[in-house]
Amino acid sequence: MNPAASTQASQSQQKPSEGDTHLHGRRLVLARTVWAILLVLTLGVFAACLPIYFSLLHTTCTGAACTVNQLTPPVAQTLQHLDISLSLYAAVNLALMLIWACTWFVVAAIIAWRKSNDWMALLLAFWLVIQGTANATLIVGHSQSSWQWPAFFLNTLAFLFLNLVFFLFPDGRFVPRWTRWAMLALAAGSVLAFLFPGLAFLSEIGAPIIIIAQIYRYRRVSTPVQRQQTKWVVYGLTVTVVCDLIVLLPAFLLPLFLPSLGSTQFATSYGIFFTTSITFFTFLIPISFGVAILRNRLWDIDIIINRTLVYGTLTAILALVYAGLILALQYLLRGIIKQNNDVAIVVSTLAIAALFQPLRQRIQRTIDRRFYRSKYNAAKTVAAFSATLRKEVDLEQLREQLLAVVQETMQPAHVSLWLRPPAPHETHWVPF
Repeated sequence: MNPAASTQASQSQQKPSEGDTHLHGRRLVLARTVWAILLVLTLGVFAACLPIYFSLLHTTCTGAACTVNQLTPPVAQTLQHLDISLSLYAAVNLALMLIWACTWFVVAAIIAWRKSNDWMALLLAFWLVIQGTANATLIVGHSQSSWQWPAFFLNTLAFLFLNLVFFLFPDGRFVPRWTRWAMLALAAGSVLAFLFPGLAFLSEIGAPIIIIAQIYRYRRVSTPVQRQQTKWVVYGLTVTVVCDLIVLLPAFLLPLFLPSLGSTQFATSYGIFFTTSITFFTFLIPISFGVAILRNRLWDIDIIINRTLVYGTLTAILALVYAGLILALQYLLRGIIKQNNDVAIVVSTLAIAALFQPLRQRIQRTIDRRFYRSKYNAAKTVAAFSATLRKEVDLEQLREQLLAVVQETMQPAHVSLWLRPPAPHETHWVPF
């Protein structure tokens, strides 16, 4: 078969899935123009909200309608005991919010620059811009300022585009088809939430529907490249949520074991730490979308997921074993050795060092068997064939084993083996 013809055929098979979202001619000009206008309006509202955002954080709230992150007088007094003034608190929050927003803006700009002829990429980039403004518009939208309604509208639009992006990602189609009606229902709920703030929950009920739709799309419709795109986004969301839960967990567990930490001072200081942490963890979300949509150099996410599962599980197990050993040894050595704390730490550290490599290998094998069964079986088959290859001398048996290994590991439609006959002048050395 002609290689050029096969290459052309493979490219023609890929064009429909990618060309569905490509724009040309007047549609491309119109899409870019609308995108630019919406971008200017969004950034204009965001810029107008920044002074109001800083002013709200710089003052304490004495009424019942306090906005998010706005301090009450008791919390403000606690911050003063920690040598943190209202001005410093407002400045740090403003700086974190700007860093957070700029990260989303930069990823959106890269996507729009590299994929400006793709309407799905433009839609995703616009959502990233709106989401980057969400922290400021959320606070200003619940205030009594002059920019309350534009900010509230922009924040509601962020939820609407969030649902739309996840319904369409990654190929720009509603899969299954009934999800378009679900999207219309969620859009109506967002409009009602905008008109009647008491119905705000209506704009946030799309998560279960989106999860079901994405699972169906991944298993039934997505191509291998689209599955890799989905894995990148799911990986970024999962790591963000897990990291947030890990940081949030001590706020509930530490006061149970150490009641002295249940004070307002601990809650306030840990709240600042938690807010700072989740700001940086959420950077993974726009980055994962950026890598997924710029798929011309899509990295193999399976390797990253595999390493995350292995070393995340390993870290959790070793941390539990380390803490358990310290507590158990301190209890057993109590009254025998005076410096039982130091001895327990040294023994526990040595035990963790001894457990690290065997435990890592065992976790790796378990995860490979559970989540990467095909690759695990293929690796075992190739390893067994390599061991047999050292002892096999019969060419016919070697040929049959090689064909069987290729068929089992790669599962091609057809397998054939061609051996070049030796030339008359070639000399073959048979090793002993």
